[in-house]
Amino acid sequence: MDLGLVYLDCALENFRNTKRTAERAMEQLNLEELHWAPDEESNSIARIVKHMAGNMMSRWTDFLTTDGEKATRNRDEEFEGGYGSRVEMTAAWEAGWKKLFEAIGSLGPEDLLKTVTIRSEPHSVVKAIERQVYHLSYHTGQIVYLAKQIRGANWETLTIPRGESKEYLKNMENHFGEKGS
Repeated sequence: MDLGLVYLDCALENFRNTKRTAERAMEQLNLEELHWAPDEESNSIARIVKHMAGNMMSRWTDFLTTDGEKATRNRDEEFEGGYGSRVEMTAAWEAGWKKLFEAIGSLGPEDLLKTVTIRSEPHSVVKAIERQVYHLSYHTGQIVYLAKQIRGANWETLTIPRGESKEYLKNMENHFGEKGS
């Protein structure tokens, strides 16, 4: 078993889970709610999506050959305005993720120790991937938290519902076998 392939598969799985978690939270909201922010200094989910999409497009376009911070990116603009429709927001979201999945999917174990740059700073490919795992997970947490605040008592949990941890564990043990087996 090649450790590099295991790592790349694990990274892709983590990105897929991050994407799905954010989507499951956003699916519970309408367009107006996606643009709600608690105050002037906070970002709405729509702005977080705009930033994440812009970041992914910049980082993963020509990943191995150009700086991850493209001259065409206007990061500050990502934190202004929003989207005119859910379709527009979803298209930007999907384009960013498509770019990420294509770039990482094209990598092989031999690429993991190559050097790439982000804002002129050298990173190994592994470090660049881990940087993105952290960044996208951070913003996904913000999306989930904002969505929970908006939905309140109508929030549909994305993981194990409160009070059901023991039942969940029992089901997992039944599915995968007893601990220590």
